[in-house]
Amino acid sequence: MSPALILGCVAMYFALLLGIAWITGRRASEAGYFLGNRNSPWWLIAFGLIGDSLSGVTFISVPGEVGAKHFSYLQIVLGYVLGYVVIAEVLLPLYYRLNLTSIYTYLGQRFGPATQRTGAFFFVLSRTLGSAARLFLAVNVFQTFVFDRLGVPFWLTTAVILALMLAYTYRGGIQTLVWTDLFQSSFLLLGVTLSIVAIARGLELDLAGLVDRIRESSTSETFFWDWRAPNYFWKQFLSGAFIAIVMTGLDQNMMQKNLSCRSLREAKKNIYAFVPVLLGVNLLFLSLGTLLFEYAQAKAIAIPARTDLLFPTLALGPLGTFAAVVFVLGLTAATFNSADSVLTTLTTSFCIDFLHLDRRTDLDERARARRRHWVHVGFAVILLLVILGFRAWNDDSVISTVFKIAGYTYGPLLGLFVLGMTTRFAVRDRWVPVLCFAAPLLSGWLDRNSAAWLGGYRFGFELLMLNGLLTALVVSLVARRPSPNGTAG
Repeated sequence: MSPALILGCVAMYFALLLGIAWITGRRASEAGYFLGNRNSPWWLIAFGLIGDSLSGVTFISVPGEVGAKHFSYLQIVLGYVLGYVVIAEVLLPLYYRLNLTSIYTYLGQRFGPATQRTGAFFFVLSRTLGSAARLFLAVNVFQTFVFDRLGVPFWLTTAVILALMLAYTYRGGIQTLVWTDLFQSSFLLLGVTLSIVAIARGLELDLAGLVDRIRESSTSETFFWDWRAPNYFWKQFLSGAFIAIVMTGLDQNMMQKNLSCRSLREAKKNIYAFVPVLLGVNLLFLSLGTLLFEYAQAKAIAIPARTDLLFPTLALGPLGTFAAVVFVLGLTAATFNSADSVLTTLTTSFCIDFLHLDRRTDLDERARARRRHWVHVGFAVILLLVILGFRAWNDDSVISTVFKIAGYTYGPLLGLFVLGMTTRFAVRDRWVPVLCFAAPLLSGWLDRNSAAWLGGYRFGFELLMLNGLLTALVVSLVARRPSPNGTAG
């Protein structure tokens, strides 16, 4: 596939996004930017969450990891179902009852301003690192297969992509994103579905033949029962539940759109409608992974040393132009659907939790909008600098470390919310930031020594639960007395 054709596809895609942004953002107000005037249709949010829950890394890496990890990822996805039930029945009622814009306002009301800023800080840190790393990996694919051939430097590629994201999120915020998410999630689903169609044509298989090929493949093994292994079923199932609770229910990026629904009832309908779709989409990605390995074996194509390059290598080469166009559009949708909303939600959290723009009576709406715009642009610049830092290191282990750090930072959020919603403790607010930094350090120390101390046991995603438990324990050590208003949750 020629670089010109790839660029043409991406240019057409962004032109449509900018058109949607112009239509939806023309009369955007502060309420429209932050919560879409609480008028977003629930079904629209549910469909858009497909793209929010995935990313360019998912689009590339989940199929690529099937060769080594088989369908074990589905154990985590099954755990998501339990997590989303908790979100719908516990967290959403709390957020709607308190009429929150930033969910970390709850921590301020329950414990104090230092705790609110601590929760918001961990969200900002985690989302900045995680989103920059995901965007870096996706941009790297475009750079390798397109822009290096044209002599375009990496920094310019990244800057242009961030500028385009900034252009269609700058004014409308959530009011725009709920509609661009519909568009981008559609392309993401088309990308994975039509990629399977392209492989089926290459292997000369009909639908029944595809199902048989996947079922008979050793890579489709799903359930694993060795309790010491990272992919042990109950370990991954429970981890999946907590990942959903923390990375969706306690994450401003995922909750802000849910809070833009017209009512709690519609927000719940959105969550319950999304769950079966999430299961189906992840099963499609895993099936695609099996078929990619089957295709490479059938055509005697060497598997790349980095298996996350298998999908782009086949799609932009042997599978032909149709598969290449589908891959480019699917990767573009997966990458930008998860990254564009981050600019809006980072801006929201910073404006509400740190600048307190919602309480600044000395500023009119125009002045608040001006400050919000500067924050929005500022986060785009920060993402650019972090991505360029990854490029300078040029070390895959650095990216893996960044993802692990981003995972650690959700532990304090889990611990603080659990402590607030299940106890009547009133903690010493000024000590909370120090204690919340101590908990991830303790978790990392236990992780490094678990094999020696626990008979060969190695932590996987359940480290998130340990991190949250340690946070709740160390913060409760500075509890003063029961909160006078009882349990805030």
